[in-house]
Amino acid sequence: MTKRPYQTAIVLLIFFCSFMVGQAQLPQLSEDAKISVLTCAAGDELYYAFGHSAFRVQDPKMGIDVVYNYGTFDFNRPNFYLNFAKGKLIYSLSRRRFDIFLYEYELEKRWVKEQILDLDQAEVNQLFQFFEKNYLPKNRDYLYDPLFNNCSTITADVLKNEFGEAITFDGDHLDKRYTFRQLVRQFIPINSWGAFGIDLAWGSVVDRKATVREHMFLPYYAMYQLRNTSKSGKPLVLREREVLDYSEREQNGYFATSPLFWFLLLFLFVGIITYLDYTHKNRNRWLDMALFLLSGLVGVFLLLLWFATDHVSTKYNFDVLWALPLNAIAAFYVFKRALPSWLPKYLWTAFALFGIMILLWIFGVQSFSPLTLILMAMLGLRYVLLIKAAK
Repeated sequence: MTKRPYQTAIVLLIFFCSFMVGQAQLPQLSEDAKISVLTCAAGDELYYAFGHSAFRVQDPKMGIDVVYNYGTFDFNRPNFYLNFAKGKLIYSLSRRRFDIFLYEYELEKRWVKEQILDLDQAEVNQLFQFFEKNYLPKNRDYLYDPLFNNCSTITADVLKNEFGEAITFDGDHLDKRYTFRQLVRQFIPINSWGAFGIDLAWGSVVDRKATVREHMFLPYYAMYQLRNTSKSGKPLVLREREVLDYSEREQNGYFATSPLFWFLLLFLFVGIITYLDYTHKNRNRWLDMALFLLSGLVGVFLLLLWFATDHVSTKYNFDVLWALPLNAIAAFYVFKRALPSWLPKYLWTAFALFGIMILLWIFGVQSFSPLTLILMAMLGLRYVLLIKAAK
């Protein structure tokens, strides 16, 4: 028999308020209660580009239908951007009614799929109590990491922590094991500013192959993995259904706004200026200073990401072999009319570092954005001109 609306409201009010103040024990969910994992389609913004994962708890007898969402962040939190840069970004577990959670995806026409887990009543209540305890103000915040601690990796963590060795992640569904960088590139077009920024900031640590479980840092792969996960020898997913049935969004960008277009345009400009400088036996000091200063500052920024932050993914970044931090100092010397005597040796060393970087790329130590080849060629043009000018 269905509860009347006011009865449902009273149950929910007593349930949520009593637990929040810690003065009553959580009620036991009924035998009709179930827990599922929601996977949501990728969106247009970069932070939506990989999709989303969340848990849903529903009990029709008690009128409960809520989503526990580990992917909540607040732009207004103090020092948000500074903490983001330092690798100290705080995410939170939020709890919302299912219909409110779904409304955003309905507006954006992004599909939502639900995988209902094959759990008995005791296991459902075990997970439910875990979520409620985790939702307490003292427990709900966690240190976010895009690869190792996000809304999707937590799906695996929760299942493993609560059910231990009974959970087995089978990797037979994977055609091959990918590196973290390869996985990310499946969701962001390589000729996009987002992909270029990620490739530039991430170091060689993301170019190792991810384990079967580590593939789950992406919500889509977490969904695929749950289809191939067992609990005590039985499939973990009881059944799967479409909650919102929309087509996958296509990421269509304009070539005129892409980094390839602008880098080619810049390369053409630098090439023309370099040709004119060579034929007229001249040197554009402003251009040299700008290129050296910009590449040097990029290198300094990458070193800061490597050594001065808590980001795991930005360590051992050999992009500093082309974006030389010392260029930021050399910029003021190449601006002078009289070039220093040590400059040719410095520039030949820079060419040698270019070669080392290419070897690291060939041997798979680190995969770089193909767009960096344009930037290296552009710097190389000016390096050659400066070597000749310094003789």
